[in-house]
Amino acid sequence: MTVTLRGERAARANCHCATCRDFYGTPMLSATAWPPEQVTIDGGHATFPHPSMSMSRAWCASRGEIVFGTNRPGMRVVPNSLTAGAHGGPLPDHLQPSMPLFYGPRVIDVADALPKYVDGWGGPTLDPAS
Repeated sequence: MTVTLRGERAARANCHCATCRDFYGTPMLSATAWPPEQVTIDGGHATFPHPSMSMSRAWCASRGEIVFGTNRPGMRVVPNSLTAGAHGGPLPDHLQPSMPLFYGPRVIDVADALPKYVDGWGGPTLDPAS
């Protein structure tokens, strides 16, 4: 199967929200978000809807790897592990996360210089002294 990303991504983030942690089975989701018309998928894939929220995830039917999710605003969320693999290893600089979201309820700390949004994008940031 092939996933094609076109144009510019809408966001680059590390999401620490409980919904992403639960839905993707990870302590933090590192991903890029893309408008849905900029993401195409060719080949066998399956989709699983979140049982109670307006979210879904799609995965490769033969390998089982998650290839993207669809978040509540309708953006396609592509895990950075998939994108890094497509680039032969390290994630390119232009796709590196630029902000942690929902850092307040995090379960892991990330030591970097990025502004850490306590809740969603554009809200208050964590005081570095705390």
